[in-house]
Amino acid sequence: MAVGYPQAKTINTFIKLKPVFIVLQVYMKKIIFSCIFITIAFCGINAYSQYTGTDHEQFKQDFLDHINRVRTKGCTCGTTYMPAAPPLVWNNDLEKSAEGHAWDMSNNKYFSHTSKDGRSMEDRIVFAGYYFKGYKSFMVGENIAWGQQSIDEVMDGWFKSEGHCKNLMNPGFKEVGVAENHHYWVQDFGGRVPFSPYEQKMIKSGMMHVVGSK
Repeated sequence: MAVGYPQAKTINTFIKLKPVFIVLQVYMKKIIFSCIFITIAFCGINAYSQYTGTDHEQFKQDFLDHINRVRTKGCTCGTTYMPAAPPLVWNNDLEKSAEGHAWDMSNNKYFSHTSKDGRSMEDRIVFAGYYFKGYKSFMVGENIAWGQQSIDEVMDGWFKSEGHCKNLMNPGFKEVGVAENHHYWVQDFGGRVPFSPYEQKMIKSGMMHVVGSK
């Protein structure tokens, strides 16, 4: 079993006629692996998971319960105390990205945040539909693991790994999607902040300009 190295990435868009500021952070090997911001969507995949139908709804709720129970209290990740953070909500695009990568690792027998075809975490996440355009702040992150037999086991491993734990407790992440395929687990995070109504009005009027990109 393994947990990988966690990853995370942040893009902040400033609209005071200055270039966009980009911050990249990477974090997650029973194997737990964390990957940051890129998601790839796989269409037409016959993905195997032990969680289907009603069990799938319970799967989503169990993950949210595990994560938010800790986020509402705060916890220590390695030697770093992470204060309480707002609860995460489920996002279907992030789930789609996680499903594709879990299937790909299971089908092609590898364990990495980088796909066999060279795609990164961010590539996969964006391709799955979790877009940056239209937001002034964009963050993505990923945790991966292999071999764990249950949600309890994989979540316990991630919370005991400092980098993965920091992804789980990062207040910048607002949404999550998780998938499992033949005991390959992928957990994708996202956080987007929209422009305020005032900022949208100023941009539309031409008095403010969004400059720069990823």
